[in-house]
Amino acid sequence: MTRARDTDACPGAVQTHRAADGDLARVRLPGGMLTAAAMDAIATAALDVAAPGLELTSRGNVQIRGVRDAAALADRLTDAGLLPSTTHEKIRNIVAPPLSGRRGGLCDVRETVLALDAALQRDSDLAALPGRFLFGIDDGSGDISGLGADAGVHALDDDTAALLLAGTDTGVRLPVADAVEALLSIARRFVEIRGKAWRVRELADPAALLAPLGATTPPGRTWPVPTRPPVGWLEQDDRRIALGAAVPLGVLDAGVARYLAAVEAPLVITPWRSVLICDLDEGVADAALRVLAPLGLIFDEASPWLSVSACTGRPGCAHALADVRADAAAARHDATAAGHRHYVGCDRACGSPPDGDVLVATGDGYRARRAHP
Repeated sequence: MTRARDTDACPGAVQTHRAADGDLARVRLPGGMLTAAAMDAIATAALDVAAPGLELTSRGNVQIRGVRDAAALADRLTDAGLLPSTTHEKIRNIVAPPLSGRRGGLCDVRETVLALDAALQRDSDLAALPGRFLFGIDDGSGDISGLGADAGVHALDDDTAALLLAGTDTGVRLPVADAVEALLSIARRFVEIRGKAWRVRELADPAALLAPLGATTPPGRTWPVPTRPPVGWLEQDDRRIALGAAVPLGVLDAGVARYLAAVEAPLVITPWRSVLICDLDEGVADAALRVLAPLGLIFDEASPWLSVSACTGRPGCAHALADVRADAAAARHDATAAGHRHYVGCDRACGSPPDGDVLVATGDGYRARRAHP
C-alpha cells in the first residue's frame, strides 16, 4: 500500500495543522519523557494562546488544539527546550516502555532514547523522513514492541537486542550499544527507497531496509499489544513510588496539567494516553494522590475509562461523522466487558490501537472494524 500523495501533513509545533476548531500543534516527546517545568510550559501556553484541553497521543506526545498564535506557541516551546530543532521536529517519534529504568525490564533504555533523538537531529538527510515514521526501543518488558514501530529494537538481555521492522523480529541481533546506529541506518535507507510510502509496512519489500546490515530473511516473531496503561500506586525497583494516572479519553485539562507539574517530579506520557509521575517518596506520593484523584485523573485499574479511547471527532475534526468522545464516554461500561474499544469519526481511524475493536462512525451509528490498516 502507498499513499495517494507524498505531502507530509503531520502537524508539528512549527508547522501546525488547520482543523475545524483552529490550528493544531503536536509536541514530540521522545520516550514520552518530560520535566515538570516542561509540562508547566505546555499547560501555560495552552491556557494563554490555545484551547485548554491537552490531547495525549498514542505515541506519548501532546497535542494542543485551537492555537490562536502559532508563532508565540513555538517561541514558548523553544524557550522550554521542547523544540530543539525546527527542521527535524516532526521526525522525533520514539516510543519506549514508560517505566524503563524504574520498574521491570532487562535494561534501562532512557539514555538510548535520548541518544537516538540527538542523532536524528544531527543527520541532515533524515529531515526528509515522514512525520509518521515511528522508532521503538523496548527494554525487554514487551511494553511497546507490539505497537508496530517502523524501526525498533527489543532487548534480549543486558547486552543484546533484536532488530524489528514494523513490529516484527528480523532475526538480526546486535549489541544494545549499537542500537542507535542500526535504527539510523534503517531510517536513511527508508528515505532512499520509500517512494510515496510513509510507513515501513507500506513498502513492497520491507526487507530491503536491512541490506546495509547484511541481514537474511526475517523469522517473523511478534509481541502482544498492551491496551491498558499502568495505573495507581506503582512501586519502583528502587522502592520509590510512581503514580500512574489514566486520563479519560486522553484529554488532559491544562489546569490539571499544572497540578501535575507542581509535584516537581519527572513525568512520562505513555502510549496509552496516561501520565506517570515518577521517583516519589511515599509521603509525597500519598499527598499527590490525595490532590490529583479528585481532579478527574484515574488511579483505579478497574475503571471503565481504561477500556475506551477515541479520536477527536466532532466538532474538532471536519472529517468526523459523530461526537465520538461523547459516544465513547456513554458506552464505557459496556466496553469493560467487551474488551478495549476505540471510537473513530471516519475511515482514517486516527489514533487506533494495533489491537482491540475499532468502531467507525457512519453517520447513522457505528460499524465494527479491526485495528487500523
